[in-house]
Amino acid sequence: MAKQILVAPAPHVHGTQSTQRIMRDVLLALLPALVVSVVMFGVNALVVTCISVASCVLFEYLIQRFMLRGRTTVGDLSAVVTGVLLAFNLPATIPWWIVVIGALAAVGMAKMTFGGLGKNPFNPALVGRVFLLIAYPVQMTTFPRPVGPIADAFSGATPLAAVKSGAMGLGNLDFQDMLFGSIPGSLGEVSALLLLLGGLYLLWRRVITWHIPVSVLGTMALFALIAAAAGGMRGELLWEYPLFHLLAGGAILGAVYMATDYSTSPMTHKGMVVYGVGIGVITMCIRLWGAYPEGVSFAILIMNAVVPLINKYVKPRRFGLK
Repeated sequence: MAKQILVAPAPHVHGTQSTQRIMRDVLLALLPALVVSVVMFGVNALVVTCISVASCVLFEYLIQRFMLRGRTTVGDLSAVVTGVLLAFNLPATIPWWIVVIGALAAVGMAKMTFGGLGKNPFNPALVGRVFLLIAYPVQMTTFPRPVGPIADAFSGATPLAAVKSGAMGLGNLDFQDMLFGSIPGSLGEVSALLLLLGGLYLLWRRVITWHIPVSVLGTMALFALIAAAAGGMRGELLWEYPLFHLLAGGAILGAVYMATDYSTSPMTHKGMVVYGVGIGVITMCIRLWGAYPEGVSFAILIMNAVVPLINKYVKPRRFGLK
């Protein structure tokens, strides 16, 4: 007899109180990284986050109150989480009105158009981020320089952009700075260590499982290792290249906090692995051969679209069947 597989349903199935608990845990997990981003980029980081959160909450309330004319759900904190995650995908110096437009795209286009939390097929914060990247590419790729010795070397370019353009080699990177946050980038790129610690907290609280983060990051590391070996890298550089791709950009933020969204990820553990491997492969293809230095957002959204197909073909055996 086959074992019964239990899969955690979307938060909205449990009701508002359960959703509040889950969203509160996500916010607590993100809080240390937010504090570091404020330390690194100054009060602008806090301003961007507050504007993003306030805009997401306001748009969700207005759409539900005056367009959908249904029960408002801003109290479940999902709009707050969307606002924080959107802010984590933005540079600290981005104009406030662009943040508001991104919030409208995230909540209005990607979430409420489909009926709200649990019904949206695409991650709202990433839809907002990609919309802004296409509409305002200059503002979205102009990054302030944080406090730290590595900042002057990058001159406002992220490590991914600097390495891809050839402006800096792996040998010039300080992985300690990348781990602790002294690098240019969006708010969610500055502290890989604290994002990982927040992910461990979410695992401990059983808000997420290990399947998606490990699949995404493991696939990226293996892909980078193979690419480095094929490109003739030897010695320390061969092993530093995968580490660089894991710590740089939005790899950890995307793998731990965005790809694991209940509404937009597969229902089964096997499906989660397939989904995570797909995200890792697409991310590395874009990073190595695409026009953009970063590919995590595009990869997650592409795999969001594949989730219904994964759920269709990767199913657990029904209880009682061999």
